[in-house]
Amino acid sequence: MEYRIEHDSMGDVKVPADRYWGAQTERSRGNFPIGVGLETMPREIVEAFGILKKAAALANRELVPARMTQEKLEALTKACDEVVSGALAEHFPLVVWQTGSGTQSNMNANEVIANRGNEIAGAKLLHPNDDVNMSQSSNDTFPTAMHIAAVLGIERKLLPALEALIDAFRMLAKEHEGIVKCGRTHLQDATPIRFSQEISGWSESLATDAEMIRATLPMLRRLALGGTAVGTGLNAPEGFDALVAEKITKITGSEFVTAPNKFHALSSKDEIAFAHGALKALAADLMKIANDVRWLASGPRNGLAEITIPSNEPGSSIMPGKVNPTQCEAVTMVAVQVIGNDTAVGMAASQGNFELNVFMPVLAYNFLQSVRLLAEAMNSFRERCVTGIRADEAKMRQNLTQSLMLVTALNPYIGYEKAAETAKKAFRENISLKEACVALGYLTPERFDEVFQPEEMC
Repeated sequence: MEYRIEHDSMGDVKVPADRYWGAQTERSRGNFPIGVGLETMPREIVEAFGILKKAAALANRELVPARMTQEKLEALTKACDEVVSGALAEHFPLVVWQTGSGTQSNMNANEVIANRGNEIAGAKLLHPNDDVNMSQSSNDTFPTAMHIAAVLGIERKLLPALEALIDAFRMLAKEHEGIVKCGRTHLQDATPIRFSQEISGWSESLATDAEMIRATLPMLRRLALGGTAVGTGLNAPEGFDALVAEKITKITGSEFVTAPNKFHALSSKDEIAFAHGALKALAADLMKIANDVRWLASGPRNGLAEITIPSNEPGSSIMPGKVNPTQCEAVTMVAVQVIGNDTAVGMAASQGNFELNVFMPVLAYNFLQSVRLLAEAMNSFRERCVTGIRADEAKMRQNLTQSLMLVTALNPYIGYEKAAETAKKAFRENISLKEACVALGYLTPERFDEVFQPEEMC
């Protein structure tokens, strides 16, 4: 491999000649051989760095034009556009497990943008610190990148997937109007319910999750950029913080504002912890829904078997013909991961010391993994399971008519205690509720038929 020599404040470093990163990135590669190739900084954070570096350059051009010349601006912003597009992805090798401020990743962005910008310009115009990092610090850029990535991930990936799943369940409810089935509480038979009502519970749970997730966005839109090292804004021109937020808004098409208190923005990660709590709520509801679906599809002959779900692949390497609820299982495993991530996010958010939180890379890693996994799991679940759910009306009717909890309909006519006696006799003697009620002398056959209407109970 061929190398070139790069320089930083600690001296010279050999860097692979075909890579745009510089000395500080190379030092980080050597100093943190943890999770290499598996747990690199999320792509969303790299993209966010490209966005914020471009926005900072545009703001600096307006505020300090003598330092950010038009020539520098053009080279720098073109390199930033390549970072955002993913064209330079191979030049961002650093792992999550680095300094807790994300300094190495900030410098990775600075070095790649400077070297690629110089290549574009055909001259050594840009310095990683003096130009690409102008008016910034790692301490305000990394939390800014984290918030940008969080907002864009939620808006562009998570919410569209969630809304599509909500719509799929609403359509499923319409397709199954009028079908009455046995309700269940405590995994035991309960009073009747329409299948469409059961599905409506699923869709409304997800709609509530969407509402809660949206409620977190205004706080995530607040950016730390402009606070520089400790929140004072040292070395940033007056008005830089508000102007750079405007530039980021224009670049992304999503609204961002400057954080009103930069000391809070650098040291506290409460907005990320709060937002991830909403992701955990979604994960909890997805766990419940996926479990409901696989319970209802259990069988096909010795389970509830009230619905059928698509058969996507063989379910067993030894049992021929077996088909398993694999999409449900994938969703529930994602839910477990997200719930686990919430613990990591909460712990990391609690670890700020004085003017800085130094757990930001792991915060970003877990938050963005949750967003990605939830979005992808919901899309797969919708496409490969939910849209193919079909009710087995005959089985639903059979289970309904066998339910002893239909006796609840008799409460107004014979009272709770006599109704309980009727149910127990029917269960003990394996006879119908009608037979038990008539045998006990509580209702005549004709009166029983008159008052016993399961369809009217829901």
